[in-house]
Order: sequence, then C-alpha cells, then structure tokens
Amino acid sequence: MWELIRVNKRNSVVLLAVMAACLVGLGAALGGGFAGQNGLIGGMLVAVVVWAALSVVSLTSGDQILLASSQAVPITPEVHPQLFNVVEELKIAAGLPNLPKIYLINDPSLNAFATGRSPKSASVAITAGLLARLNRDELQGVMAHEISHIVNRDILFVTLAGVMLGSIVLLSRMFLQSSMYGSMGSRRRFSSRDSQGSGQGQLIFAVIAILAAILAPILVQMFYFALSRQREYLADAGAARLTRYPEGLASALEKISGNTAPLASANEVTAPMYIDNPFRGAKAFTLFSTHPPIEERIRILRSMSQGAALKDYAQAYRQTIGSDSGLPLSAQKDSEPVGIRAASSDRSAVEGGKTAQRQMGDLVRKANGFAFVPCSCGVTLKVPPNYASPQVDCPRCGTTLTVGR
Repeated sequence: MWELIRVNKRNSVVLLAVMAACLVGLGAALGGGFAGQNGLIGGMLVAVVVWAALSVVSLTSGDQILLASSQAVPITPEVHPQLFNVVEELKIAAGLPNLPKIYLINDPSLNAFATGRSPKSASVAITAGLLARLNRDELQGVMAHEISHIVNRDILFVTLAGVMLGSIVLLSRMFLQSSMYGSMGSRRRFSSRDSQGSGQGQLIFAVIAILAAILAPILVQMFYFALSRQREYLADAGAARLTRYPEGLASALEKISGNTAPLASANEVTAPMYIDNPFRGAKAFTLFSTHPPIEERIRILRSMSQGAALKDYAQAYRQTIGSDSGLPLSAQKDSEPVGIRAASSDRSAVEGGKTAQRQMGDLVRKANGFAFVPCSCGVTLKVPPNYASPQVDCPRCGTTLTVGR
C-alpha cells in the first residue's frame, strides 16, 4: 500500500509540473498577444501570480470552498447513525489519524466525494439521494472508495490540480473575451503599423495567443481527466481491500449508474472528485470523460472471486479490460491474502419512488435542525428549527407534545 501511495505522489508531481508548464507557457503567449515580444515576461509573471494566489487560497481553505460550492452541510451522528458507524469502522481499518468530517448534500442525484489537504483534515460528503438508497454494504463500499482517495493522497492532488486547471481556464477566458471586445481596435492598429513592418509580428503573436488560449485548457483537461480516471480504478481497488466485500461497491455503482439527475452544484473543475460523473447528459466514454465507464468498474469488482487484495483487483482488471491495471508491481504481487467476507445481515435498501423521496427529505430536515416528535397515534411531527413554542399539537389526535431539541 505504501508503494501505491508513493507512485500516486510521483504521478501527482508529474501532472502538476506539466500543468505548471502549460500555465506559464499560456501566460507568455497571452502576454505576447497583448504586447508583442515585450509582453512575454510580463505574461508569465501574471500567470504565476494568479496561480500562486489561488494556490494559497486552496491550501488554506480549498476544502471548505469545495464543500460550500457543493452546498454540503455538516451533520451529526443523530442525523444518520449508520453512516457515522461505517465511516468510523473504515477510519480504523485504513489507519487514518482522524475521523473525516461528514457532510450531506441536499440533492436527489446519486454521488459522493472526498476533499481536504491531508488525512488529518479530510472530509467526505454524500448526496441525500444516494444516502437514502443504499443498504449498509453499499454505503460501506461508497465510503471505502472515498476513504481510499484520502489514503492515496488523491484529495490534495485534486485540490491543487483543480486550482491550476481553474487558473488556466480563467486566463484563457479573460484573454478570449478581451480579444473579442478589442478585435476592431487591434485590426486598425495592425493595419496602421503594417507599413512599418511591425504589425505583422504583432499579428503573429496574437494568433499564437488565441490558439494557446483555446488549446491549453483542452490539452490540460485531457491530461487531468486521464489521471483522474486512473485514480478511480485505484480507489475501487482500495475499497474492495478495505471492506473485503467488492459486491458492496459494485451494487452501489449499479444504483448510481441508473441515476439520471445531474448534480446541480458540480462544475468542470470539481467533477473528477466525485465517485461518478456528476453530469449525466452523455453516457459515451470520451477523452474528456471525468471517470472510466461505470459498467466497466462494476464488471471488474464482480470478477474478484479469488479475494479482495490489490493483486486480486489487478487480476480482475486484466481479465475484464485486457491490459495492466496501473497498480504498482509490488502491489500486484502482494502476497498478503485478503478474503472476501459474507454479506451483511442488514440488506434493507430503498429502491426508489415515494419511499426514497420521503427518506431523502427526512435526512435533509435532520441535517437542517428539524425536530422529529413522535405521537402515540402513529404520526411523527417534523418541527422546523425556527418554531418558537416548546409544545406542538398533533394534527391527527390533538395531543399536545413537547418539542425536544
């Protein structure tokens, strides 16, 4: 497992170096587009300053920004005791120093993600839609996948790479918009200087800058998404190893694959951190896919009949995909056997419909401080947090009940 973490760190450094080179190169090209050869150094400096400022923000409060942008709210064990129990078990199994903070996203979509700077300050978030649909084994599989991202140090990579990608996209869009607004003035400037022979050079710099502004985000996104897809396979392998029950995650992914609702708060920078593509429009796999095909991930997990170790996942991957899994050689040859356990006795799950909607609504109400007051007639009153009176009357039988908070 330590070899896996080391390789992950090395790949992260390579990716960040490539993205940094693209960012500085883009800055130079944009500077040249604005001011010709004299603007190359200035453009590079502007790009570095933008990246440095965003990096400081991401390292100090990036996880909170991601959670806030996802409209995630922290919850307590009273909201969903089973979720906290599962995360506590996985925290011990994975050897994490601290229990990750747990958040709920008020969204009917089926998804989850992990974020944070390190295993000491990590957070996991799950949508109300997904939490309302999973049984215990499936919930354990999803949370183990996210815990694996934390163990593999993927969360810092996603934060830093996302900030760098965001910087590139920001600079590109700013330049393209300014180019459109200033295109007429630029043409007049070029035409007046062509007779002196300098306008042609300026025009060449401008064309290069426009091409760089269009192509740089595309190329960097392709590279970023490619490594993000590989990390999803590694997190699936880690989840199977942690839970010793690959079917739990496979069953959860099967439910997620049937999800048709997009996640409203997701964007192109944060999309890779989710357990599955939060944009549900296109099902076809492309170079711009943020995740590997979910059906493929399910087949790999269900092919793990020999055991739940990393080497068993690598073997199942080869049988399903026909190529190497990308796991380090030492992990693939790991001699430590990890047997597959039996299914949990708690197989209850909500398959959808009104029951799932009701459970999802109750989860969100609990997360937002509603008091649930049961009455002897069978009604459970859901009292909002701004209800001032300490008592409430049951609408069915008229009994006066005490609102406990």
